[in-house]
Amino acid sequence: MEQVVSINDFSLSLKTPGQATIDVGRFREHFGLSQQALAHLARVHRATVADAPSNEKLQCLMRNFLRVVSAAAGIAGDEERAIYWMRNTPIPEFDHRTAMDLVAEGKIEAVVKYLLSIESGSSG
Repeated sequence: MEQVVSINDFSLSLKTPGQATIDVGRFREHFGLSQQALAHLARVHRATVADAPSNEKLQCLMRNFLRVVSAAAGIAGDEERAIYWMRNTPIPEFDHRTAMDLVAEGKIEAVVKYLLSIESGSSG
């Protein structure tokens, strides 16, 4: 994966050409998600990922992932590390669930607040 210098550049690298949506294929590649895994996280049918990539539930989930990556990148150092953290690191303050699990449950605000508290020097 090519290192991206800013969250804005990273976000733009996921843009669907000619549209104001996130490209599902690019998103899946960067986040290491299968079509079925992304559908499960977004709570849509797996065919929706391929047949209706502008579906609002799907786009909303991807925007929320970007929001958490944006918050985590400041702590992790870059988007690649932030994505790794999001997918793989259990968070003790959230019963050892990952940020990806929490985002899929709709707990975006809690994850962002947690990250901001760490960034400001608190333990979480």
